[in-house]
Amino acid sequence: MGNTEKLAEAFRLFDEANSQDPNTEIAGGETYPKEVLYALRMTETLTTFAPDASEALQLTARCQHICRWEIPRDQYEMNRAGYLRWRQELKKFHAAKAKEILEEVGYDKETIGQVEFLLLKKQLKRNEETQTLEDVVCLVFLKHYFEPFAEKHEEAKLVDILQKTWRKMSEKGQQAALQLPFSKTAHALVTKAVSG
Repeated sequence: MGNTEKLAEAFRLFDEANSQDPNTEIAGGETYPKEVLYALRMTETLTTFAPDASEALQLTARCQHICRWEIPRDQYEMNRAGYLRWRQELKKFHAAKAKEILEEVGYDKETIGQVEFLLLKKQLKRNEETQTLEDVVCLVFLKHYFEPFAEKHEEAKLVDILQKTWRKMSEKGQQAALQLPFSKTAHALVTKAVSG
């Protein structure tokens, strides 16, 4: 199996696993399992933002949230410590799931190791691929999830989240974020956050 076929097969198996998500979301008039839609958005954003991304990075973007619903947030304390513990457990869980699928497809240890490294978000700000992945995660959040989220929260919290998101991004990621088609309200919040 050549690299292109392997990549297509891995994507198919990632999407198949994510299609079990009981949570759904509507986009463009179609209903998707939530994590399938997220994975498609990650791939689409990576392709635009980093068209020369390595195969390992393409794989990682597609399985960034693989089977996320299996570890619900409410299994952990509803405070910052609980949130951070949940996030750490998720990273390990996603890495293990991805490894299982990539081994099934026949990927070599080096590629699998790189996908695990990226899913665990190692060396953020120091490793170029980890940073690119983080930029893509932030861009997907800002483009597709920020506005619905903003409707449910107070301005102070939103500005704080936007500032934290901004700090995680590279300059290239920030520039791409400023080109997103925000609504007037969201644009005002982003402007306030990044100039604050």
